Amino acid sequence: VQLQASGGGLVQAGGSLRLSCAASGRTFSTYTLGWFRQAPGKEREFVAAINWSGGSTNYADSVKGRFTISRDNAKNTVLLQMNSLKPEDTAVYYCAAARAYYSDYKVFSGGMDYWGKGTLVTVSS
Repeated sequence: VQLQASGGGLVQAGGSLRLSCAASGRTFSTYTLGWFRQAPGKEREFVAAINWSGGSTNYADSVKGRFTISRDNAKNTVLLQMNSLKPEDTAVYYCAAARAYYSDYKVFSGGMDYWGKGTLVTVSS
């Protein structure tokens, strides 16, 4: 599976952005998909995950209620709608895929099987 994230940019605090991740591979619909982020000087962290069907999701506490992950298996894409953005959301965002249950520790800990190149999100105060 090859992944490519896009949609990053500069936004003011309180604004919104939608990240998109396009994937290749005929088995896309069988993977758990996730979004992760890495802020300057910090370790990469889990943001959100979605199961193979899109029916189950998990979020980091820091983004719960503000971010929404979704997927379209027909289009091989996974989205991250980000609302009410804060300066602390500034980071490079990565999409990733794993052959794992969406709530497995493997997913939360970033042990994904495939990673895309990141897209930079900058939130100004």
